[in-house]
Amino acid sequence: MSASISEEAIQTLEVIVDEQIAAPIDVVFETILEQMGPYNERPDGSPMPMKLEAWPGGRWFRDLGNNTGHFWGHVQSIKAPTLLEVHGPLFMSCPAVSHVLYRLTEERGATRVQFSHRAIGQIAPEYRDPNNVNEGWNSLVTRVREKAERKQRGTK
Repeated sequence: MSASISEEAIQTLEVIVDEQIAAPIDVVFETILEQMGPYNERPDGSPMPMKLEAWPGGRWFRDLGNNTGHFWGHVQSIKAPTLLEVHGPLFMSCPAVSHVLYRLTEERGATRVQFSHRAIGQIAPEYRDPNNVNEGWNSLVTRVREKAERKQRGTK
C-alpha cells in the first residue's frame, strides 16, 4: 500500500439562470419534477430518463437496469411548489459536490424560476467548461418553460 499527497487546486463552479415562465407556479413545479425525472433529455434531445424521489432524502439517479446506474444526488429540501434543493455529485465522477436550487415565486400571473448549480472540489477539466455545463442546464430550463407554457395553453 502506498499513499501520496498532492496539491491539487480546489475549483468552484457556478451556473445561475433566472427565467420567467407564463404558467402557474404549481404547473411549473410539476414540470420541473417531470423534466428532471422521467422526461429528462440530453441537450441534443436524446432521452436520458432519471428517477427523482420528490421527498426529503429522496434520490435523484439514472437507473440503467440490472443494479447499474449513476447516483446524482439527494433531495435536501422540497417545499412544493416553491423550492427544490438537491445535493450530491450530479454528473461529475470526481471528488466534488454540487448543490442545485430551484426557487419559484409567482409574479404578475407568471412564475419566476431562480435556478443555481454550485459545485466545489477537484472538478475535472471536462466539467469546468462553462459552455458544456450551461448547455445542459439551459436545455433543462428551456424544456421546463416550453412544457409548462404548453400545459397552461392546454396543448401538448
